[in-house]
Amino acid sequence: MDISVIGAGGDVGREIVAQLVAARVLRPTERLQLVGKGLGASERTLYGLRSDLTDAYAESVPQIDIAVRPEDVVGDVIVMAAGVSSRTDSPVRDRDAFASANKAIFIQYAEALATYGHGSEVVLVVSNPVELGVAVFAGQLGARRVIGIGAYSDSLRFRREIAADLGVPRQLVTGYVAGEHGNHLIPLWSSVRVYGMDDAATSHAVARLRGPYPLLDFQKRVREYRDSIQHLLTTDTRQAFNAVELMPPDIRVQLRPELTHLSGSKTVMATANVTVDMVKHIVDGRELTVAGQIVLEGDGFYGIRGVLGVPLIASNQGVVRVLTPPIWQEEAYALHEAAAAIGRKIECWTVEA
Repeated sequence: MDISVIGAGGDVGREIVAQLVAARVLRPTERLQLVGKGLGASERTLYGLRSDLTDAYAESVPQIDIAVRPEDVVGDVIVMAAGVSSRTDSPVRDRDAFASANKAIFIQYAEALATYGHGSEVVLVVSNPVELGVAVFAGQLGARRVIGIGAYSDSLRFRREIAADLGVPRQLVTGYVAGEHGNHLIPLWSSVRVYGMDDAATSHAVARLRGPYPLLDFQKRVREYRDSIQHLLTTDTRQAFNAVELMPPDIRVQLRPELTHLSGSKTVMATANVTVDMVKHIVDGRELTVAGQIVLEGDGFYGIRGVLGVPLIASNQGVVRVLTPPIWQEEAYALHEAAAAIGRKIECWTVEA
């Protein structure tokens, strides 16, 4: 298979490319296409990146192609990582603010793939707002072929935070984060399972970690915790990170990446690792159970249609099927609220001049 990384010269795109090559996801006879935004500095960066990768991985590097026009994208798996991706001037990472800048980029590449593509590409949307990217690409290519990686990334963070509090490896914890990759993130505590714990022990652990708070208050609590460390966000990073360590695990899922971003490191490696994991499964022809942002059609997810992060099975065909594990009533209600909020945002973004 061939892989195209759109935005390969950016921080996240470059790390995705490096991890793909280092992990030998592609054989030397397969193609890794680095896609930039035209001639000039972007093109020079990509040729330099290709040279550096060839020096570093001469024995295993795949064929590396350079493309600078949307109509030249040829991958079977396409990673959309182009666009505005940082706001270091703000203590709060607002993915919504990227919409006006990235919408035109999404449209440009989605239309080019619809016109010049081979018709079976799988697109993984990394760029934010991921929900807008999913909506634009799915509108051109069909819902089945487009997956946003935001919910997968959030789910892995959720598992890590739970595992840390329980003192077990993350691999022993399962659980999903659904909803939006942003303010309407919904931790699905009902989906949490811990290998080696029976149902009663798991329920006890979840109740202890989650606390007595209703899910509908989750974002209010996030704001309160954020406000509690607001003065530290730009003055004392060490104390800010220490303060986050004392917060509940679901709150940490949302606030820790904000601090990472503010520190100047961003979340480049974590985002790339999640993306490469999905790409690796797709290239190998294996099915992968994840949470991801998709366009829900037909019966949707508990009656929800539109763009939403949900549990699903993905493969080299895209979305194989949406999973509907039993969830709590308050989670279903919160997901309906999230879907409505996402729908309003997308409608607003898409009608803007």
